[in-house]
Amino acid sequence: MLTYHFDSNLQLPKYEHLYNCIKEDIIQKKLKPHDKLPSKRALAKHLQISHITVETAYDQLKIEGYIYSVEKSGYFVQDVPTQAKVPSRKQEQKNAQPTKRYAIDLKSNTVSTKTFPFHTWAKLTRQVLTNENQNLLIKAPQKGCHELRSEIVNHLYKFHGIDVDVEQVVVGAGTEYLYNIIIQLIGRDKRYALEDPGHKGISRVYRSNGIDPLFIPVDGQGMAIQQLESINPDIAHISPAHHFPTGITMPIQRRLAILKWAYLNQRYIIEDDYDSELRLKGNPVPPLFKIDQHEQVFYMNTFSKTLSPSLRIAYLVIPHHMIKHYEEQFNGFSCSVSSFEQLIIAAMINQGYFERHINRMRNTYKKIRDLLIEHLESSSIIDKISIKEEQAGLHFLIKYKSQLTDLEIEKKAQSLGLNVSTLSSYYQNYKETQTLVINYSGLDELDIPLTIQLLDALLEY
Repeated sequence: MLTYHFDSNLQLPKYEHLYNCIKEDIIQKKLKPHDKLPSKRALAKHLQISHITVETAYDQLKIEGYIYSVEKSGYFVQDVPTQAKVPSRKQEQKNAQPTKRYAIDLKSNTVSTKTFPFHTWAKLTRQVLTNENQNLLIKAPQKGCHELRSEIVNHLYKFHGIDVDVEQVVVGAGTEYLYNIIIQLIGRDKRYALEDPGHKGISRVYRSNGIDPLFIPVDGQGMAIQQLESINPDIAHISPAHHFPTGITMPIQRRLAILKWAYLNQRYIIEDDYDSELRLKGNPVPPLFKIDQHEQVFYMNTFSKTLSPSLRIAYLVIPHHMIKHYEEQFNGFSCSVSSFEQLIIAAMINQGYFERHINRMRNTYKKIRDLLIEHLESSSIIDKISIKEEQAGLHFLIKYKSQLTDLEIEKKAQSLGLNVSTLSSYYQNYKETQTLVINYSGLDELDIPLTIQLLDALLEY
């Protein structure tokens, strides 16, 4: 029987430690090709660990080709060629942190490879190389290629009913880059207010600019209007279409109240239209930018969710009266996004591929979400949980009952090979929430049974 030690000070999840031990024995030929491994239940009992820990380790070894399974016979060692040792720098090895692997990831902002339109992207790449070869060698304007900005204008009008000029659109390498643009445009001496809870990456951008952001609580309708009026910052940074992480969609009454606050006090609003194209029920909610009558709103969106986070392409729409000020301040700066990728996305929107892709994504993710919730509703933990805010975007909440704290739940999840966060981790000051944030953007249908198993193991008591 395989015997490995699990120290109390173990820095890795148990399943990953077991995975590493078995893999090392296979590589070192301590486990010979085609040796039969112990059954999951027998090994779990012998090592005094959970059945799900062994199952997760075996699954990862099988995915990577170190073991194989035979129906009704069990798991066996694969014939893995001996690897030549590569010289390494000892100091780098000493300082390197182990990369955590997870059987299921419900936290990272990933996109399933099954949703990316590889065939269309390859086709348009060839098309751009053939038809736009001269433009590819010309430096893009600071705001981005006119072709893409023009198509973004068309997309915004068609999808959101937003009517803007091309000169209002700025393309940049991700939303963080564009936040920096707004800060430079408005000023570092201003007071910026963020939603609490909220994405920690946004506050890091402000702090890196020497700004100590203010935090205004989110109630059942979005950023709390009374606290906003009381604190009265210079800029309110909000995500009204689909707040992360609570999933709240701001109703029209609150939207109008925040716009009124901005107009009466001559303040600005940064609207992050997070996940707006991926609303799974009903029509997309009209952005604040559309109903703003006094040019108080900066509108922000990205292709990270609709296409891929790796593209790092986002866009900003600035108020019309800010165009001259923007051009004076940023004249001479270079565009931060490759012309090649900009022209591909422009062609994708122009030829109708982008709209069809979004429709396919909605259908795909709706199917995954419905299947995930269906399995949850028939699981052993259904009486201990309630599912909330599942209609918009690519995440929802699970409110649960547990004797463990949120921090203990997150630690337990990691030991099971499950990467998931609690709502408490997004507050500026820690507070118990007993709520999981389930980001299913990286899942496909085959992942759902294991996802349910891991959530069952996580929340059982």
